[in-house]
Amino acid sequence: MSKVLLKNIGIIVSGDIANPILKGNAILIEDGKIKQSGAEGDLDAAGAKMIIDCDGATVTPGLFDSHCHVVLGDYTPRQKQTGFLESEVHGGVTTFISAGEVHLPGRPKDPVGTKALAILAAKSFANFRPGGGKVVGGAVILEKGLVKADFEELAKEGVRTVGEIGLGTIKNPEDAAPMVQWAKECGMTVMMHTGGTSIPGSSTVTAEMVIQANPDIASHINGGPTAVAMDEVKRLVTETDLALEFVHCGNPKVAVEAANFCVEQNALGRMIIGNDAPSGTGVVPLGVLRVISHLASLTAIKPEEAICMATGNTARVHKLPRGVIAEGKDADLVIMDAPMGSVGEDALSAIKAGDVPAVAMVLVDGEIVVAKSRNTPPPVRKPRIV
Repeated sequence: MSKVLLKNIGIIVSGDIANPILKGNAILIEDGKIKQSGAEGDLDAAGAKMIIDCDGATVTPGLFDSHCHVVLGDYTPRQKQTGFLESEVHGGVTTFISAGEVHLPGRPKDPVGTKALAILAAKSFANFRPGGGKVVGGAVILEKGLVKADFEELAKEGVRTVGEIGLGTIKNPEDAAPMVQWAKECGMTVMMHTGGTSIPGSSTVTAEMVIQANPDIASHINGGPTAVAMDEVKRLVTETDLALEFVHCGNPKVAVEAANFCVEQNALGRMIIGNDAPSGTGVVPLGVLRVISHLASLTAIKPEEAICMATGNTARVHKLPRGVIAEGKDADLVIMDAPMGSVGEDALSAIKAGDVPAVAMVLVDGEIVVAKSRNTPPPVRKPRIV
């Protein structure tokens, strides 16, 4: 059995928003999975093939980008970007959730073509890890003509997600609702566009439309890029139990107001974080970290809670075996610290001050995929292999 030990950890952020900080200073990985966390002396690290001295830095689960418009490979025609996924891994993101491969030129909209694209993307990304990151690709866009058997076939072939409802030819809740139910029966997670139009062919989606369609996720409630009014946001918080997504490529003012309302309503466990890129806003490799810092510095949300929103909360919604530092979970981890020059003394206090933390090292399945981030400032503390 292959063992990896992370020792001399300053803070362990669990990913579990109900218990965001773990006691201890070490994490043991075995065969790519979390085996134990706690005091180094209590862990059975005998025979470890690699020991990483974290130098007092903070360790978190690998971050999730809950809203990424991938196409195929590490390329998107949107902004003509190559390597954008690998670049996000340097920002601590180890899992990407496709919100639909909508930027494919000539994207088919008939049922056969729609299914073919989703299955192709799902199978392709199952075999391809850009920069070491894991991509849940092939989010089917709802188009007219899809029937229950189509969703059964999609699920059988590995499609896990329904992309943003509202980006395809299905616009109305009465048309979407039966498809949403079929998808849920097949174990899929369903996303729905919320807010103003985002690209040509999309539509404005109100809180009432989301409530009627009953997806799993109200995508970008702070706008993608245009937000609904705060009264609409409040309805989604108080009248549903949907996951509430906050994105970088949205309205920053509404993000703060909506987050504070979620604090008031004790809805932090429903908040998830994404980028919503590539888009007209661009490609932002540190977008997820920037949302974490935005929320933690301008609202009552604690830095460790914001990290949990970008890890364990998203993993739970998408039914994925990672995002939490717990026995048996995938050993996808980020070692981060205060960036040099920050007023913060560690990663969490830097985030609280509004700084993006320094990514010092990224592991996926217990293997180092980033030894030094090229996108964040350098860390004060410098983890190393000993």
